[in-house]
Amino acid sequence: MKVTKLVSTCDIKDCPTIYATDRGTLLVQGETPTDHGLRIPAHETLVETPVELIQKAIRDNLI
Repeated sequence: MKVTKLVSTCDIKDCPTIYATDRGTLLVQGETPTDHGLRIPAHETLVETPVELIQKAIRDNLI
């Protein structure tokens, strides 16, 4: 899979980030919350990201 960085909340490696893939999908990097109380299937996960990251991606016409 080819991954391209679209937008991040900072310029260092370990920040919430949105990536595009060559599969026509997005990868979202963020914190893994544990206190959500939801039942998530074993093959899925939740990622918590700042709203500002999504807003920046939309504002910059990246997604």
